[in-house]
Amino acid sequence: MKILLIGGKGQLGTDLRRRFFEAGAEVFSPDHAALDICSEAQIEQAVEGLRPDFVVNTSAFHKVEECEKQPLRSFEVNATGPHALAKACAKYRSTLVHFSTDYVFDGKKRTPYQETDLAQPLNVYGASKLAGENLIAASAEAYFLVRTSGLYGHAGSSGKGGNFIENMLKKAAAGAQITVVDDQVLTPTATADLALAVWRLMETPNYGLYHITCEGSCSWYRFTQDIFALEKVAAELRPAATSDVPSAVQRPAYSALSKDHLRGLGIAMPAWQESLERYLKTRPAAGLRAPAHLEISPVLQ
Repeated sequence: MKILLIGGKGQLGTDLRRRFFEAGAEVFSPDHAALDICSEAQIEQAVEGLRPDFVVNTSAFHKVEECEKQPLRSFEVNATGPHALAKACAKYRSTLVHFSTDYVFDGKKRTPYQETDLAQPLNVYGASKLAGENLIAASAEAYFLVRTSGLYGHAGSSGKGGNFIENMLKKAAAGAQITVVDDQVLTPTATADLALAVWRLMETPNYGLYHITCEGSCSWYRFTQDIFALEKVAAELRPAATSDVPSAVQRPAYSALSKDHLRGLGIAMPAWQESLERYLKTRPAAGLRAPAHLEISPVLQ
């Protein structure tokens, strides 16, 4: 099996690359200089030249504050680029795997969102990702669209200077007072678990839209409490309402995703608590750290 992996050095891409290699796939993962998601010519050249069985796209413009300031860039990376990928995949008979977000929903539900629920994003990031979903569905012949949320992995998130867990532990180690929102509920998801589920999904012919996160849900505050408890860290942690955290971006108050569609294929995800405990037990001794100058938001997108 031949796979073209876009964004292979990122947080999710690193775990996908490892999973693909372990499965014996032939993986090609060009860097941004060699393949720009915003260049239709480069996309065409890469897919035509390689003729992969799968094109897996993890690239995204996901800094939600920046998306509000740069809507054109957001739609270029999150919608126009994936559209070009979808057209190239249809032309050269490759299956496209593309990742989207829980931020396509407005958060007004209080039960997990189904794939069939109406998507009503509150911000530019969510709108651009939804546009990408729609363009792929309209253009690709064979595709897997995967909505997920709250990702964290050992590779960190290069675009954000670390991941939520490592950032919280860094703040605690520095003795900082930590304030985390307690009224935004979602499902933190380990990229290693997501990568395994995606690989199992790719082994099926059941194309379409899937929600893939860990099981259960929690607030960012509850998640942080569990991080500190498992690491036996004493930290000055306080809950806050979203309204207490200044932001130009509206975020969904509830965005847990139903996985009934995935379970129907016999693919199960672990509970978020189980994934967190496994991550903490296997994190490097010198874990990924945000640069000292980085302003760490109390909310991870």
